[in-house]
Order: sequence, then C-alpha cells, then structure tokens
Amino acid sequence: MTLPGPSATATADSRPLLVEGRGELSRAVTEALRSDAPPVYAAGAVPKADPWGEDLQLALYVLYELHYRGFEGVDDEREWDPELLRLRRALETRFLHALRTGLSCAPRSVDEAFAPLLVEPVDLSGSLSHRLETDGELWQLREYAALRSLYHLKEADPHLWVVPRLTGRAKAAMAAIEYDEFGAGRAERIHARLFADLMADLDLDPGYGRYLDRAPAPLLATVNLMSLFGLHRALRGALVGHFACVEVTSSPGSRRLAKAMRRCGAGPAAEHFYAEHVEADAVHEQVVRHEVIAGLLADEPGLEADIAFGCAATVLLEDRLATHIGQAWDQGRSALRSPLARP
Repeated sequence: MTLPGPSATATADSRPLLVEGRGELSRAVTEALRSDAPPVYAAGAVPKADPWGEDLQLALYVLYELHYRGFEGVDDEREWDPELLRLRRALETRFLHALRTGLSCAPRSVDEAFAPLLVEPVDLSGSLSHRLETDGELWQLREYAALRSLYHLKEADPHLWVVPRLTGRAKAAMAAIEYDEFGAGRAERIHARLFADLMADLDLDPGYGRYLDRAPAPLLATVNLMSLFGLHRALRGALVGHFACVEVTSSPGSRRLAKAMRRCGAGPAAEHFYAEHVEADAVHEQVVRHEVIAGLLADEPGLEADIAFGCAATVLLEDRLATHIGQAWDQGRSALRSPLARP
C-alpha cells in the first residue's frame, strides 16, 4: 500500500510535523516553534481574531499539541514557554467567551442537558452517521476518518487529565472507563491503535497528526475543546460533561458507522473499530452518568452548571462540524481543506 505525502513512513506513535500557519496568529506560533524564539504578533491580533476561524483554531491546536507529543524538531521545553503560554491563554479566553456567548440560553442542569441525548431522534436527516450509513460513499468515509483522526489517534488522552482532579466514586469510575479506552492492558487493543488500523484499511496514512494541515477550523475546534477543558482544573466539570456527552451519543452513531463501513467494503479493521464502540460505549454511558457524574455532584454539587456547559458545548461544536461536512458534500466537494487522493 502506498500512503500519500512525505510522511509515508510515519506511524501512529510518531511525532507530527509542524504545518504552515493560516493567518497572523498561527504563523506567529509555528514560526516561534521553528526558530526557538518568542511569538511575534500585533497587540490587537487576538481580540480581532474570529474565535471560530482557521487562524485562531490552528494556533490553539498547535499550542495544545505541545502538551501531548509535541512536534518533530521542536524542543520539549517549549511546552512551558511563558510567551507561548501567555498567547495560549489569550486565545483560550477568546474561544471560551465565544462558547459561553453561544450557549447563554443552554440548560444549566445535568438532567436538562442530557435528556435530549438519551432518546434516539425520530428525524435523523441531520445526522452525519445516518447519512454515511444509508448512502455514504467510500471517499466520504475516508474523509470522515481523516478528519476524526486528529482526535481518535489520541483517543481518551484529553480526558485522562481529569482523573487526578476527581475523588471517590467519580475517580474510580473514570479510571475504569479509561482503562478500557487504553486497551485494558493490551497495547494492540488501545482504541487509538484500533483507529490506526481503520485508517490502514481505508488506505489512509495512520501517522499521528498526519492530516492536521487538511483539517478545517470546525474540526480543530472539536479537539481544542477537549484540550481546553482538560488542561484547566477549573473546567474539570466541563470536561466530565464533555466526556459523558461523547459516551452517551457514541453507541448509536458507532452502530451506524459500522454498517457504513460494511456496506462500502471498507475492510474488517475499519468496521471493527466502530463495532467495538457499540457495546463498550453503551456500558460506559451508564458508568459515566451513574458513577462519574453522580459521584462528582455528590462531592462538588456546585459543578452541575459546568457539567451541563461541557455537554452543551460538545453538542454545539459537533453540530457545527456536521454542518460544515454536510454542506461540502452536498456541493460535491471535499470537506477537507484539500481533497484526498483517491485510492
């Protein structure tokens, strides 16, 4: 199999390469990392930046990645560079303000936030997984996998940050779920490894971060949300809300995507990744709602609004991404910033 692009020898465990910036802020970040110098940008650049736009979201993604694997050729010490952290904080503030503004009327209780997610919608016309299940084409499944790889190749990593910030029932239950996510002690069963196998079935490059340069802002925002919540202890409730939202909605969507992979002949590993999530996430949903959330609220009832916010923010960004992808496909074009080569 020939994999596309210069990183054909990359693996799912390798460091990603830095990409080119998409505006003043992201260029300031990438140039600073390449030159081992502070980021240089205009004083008013952050307040003027579109919080949903390519420039801000890429800049934030690259800064967050320093806390995961970093980048090829970038000194590990840059993770705690004061100037980069100062810029990251300003970008986070802009992003978080946009989220809170967009969700000013969202539910503030756990029951209200999660109630709509616990019932399968009658109308699935806006569901991306339903579209792929019923009439998706192989090229669309490949695009979807390339986009989602930015999260799934680090699956469960952002959520692990919350474990030291929990106690009692919530901590024990969260650790149990994460144990499953990381393969229950078997390296070949780590969910990120299973997704790399899915990518190989779809003739995609499984290299970690390989498709960052092609990922549009709506996708970057979904991954940035997890990093934002995970890196801030003050947002631990929001991270639990995000995690619970993902687990509650995962099983039905995974069932549809497994059928899509089977229908399009994507390959056994491609189908297996989603089939694995159907049963596992159905169990995780119960644990996260009845043990993680309930345990956290028993310990810290004041975090209920944050849990609800984390759920609502996840739904908002997933809806924005689904709209972006759906509109692109409706127009017969790629949802990526540049299309994949056809296998």
